[in-house]
Amino acid sequence: MVTNTNYSVKFRRRRENKTNYKKRLNLLKSKEIRLVIRPTNKYIIAQLVEFHQDGDKILVSANSNDLKKYGWNISCSNTPAAYLTGFLCGLKGIKHSDTNVILDIGIKKSTKGSKIYALGKGAVDAGMKIQISDKILPDEKRLKGGHISESVTGIFEQTLNNIKNSFSK
Repeated sequence: MVTNTNYSVKFRRRRENKTNYKKRLNLLKSKEIRLVIRPTNKYIIAQLVEFHQDGDKILVSANSNDLKKYGWNISCSNTPAAYLTGFLCGLKGIKHSDTNVILDIGIKKSTKGSKIYALGKGAVDAGMKIQISDKILPDEKRLKGGHISESVTGIFEQTLNNIKNSFSK
């Protein structure tokens, strides 16, 4: 029988390593809309989320699987797909809400040139205002898929034009 009561059980999402509450609280104190980025094994998910007392409200969402509508037929989890997903989310967000957002990468580690920052660069190029240093962004060749093959660069350009054309109407 346990007689010591000094131990307190941590929140469930903290125990499961799903939420860093200290980091989340600092993001919420800014009272700005967050660009939440969640990479999975197959896809990359980007959402513009606003805090409400009842729970977070998702304003806009874009998934790298949505790129197939615009002609993207390659892997949906690579760096060019992340850039295009960010661009798509940025264009949707400009129509819906304010353009000032902060980046929320969750519990992912911040790595220079990663898919997370490729998505952020896509959102910035779409017209969102995000504070991202140019030092941590991937280079242009990597964003366009030049590190994969030259055919990917062509598909990238075609998909980017299809996204721009669909939002210009």
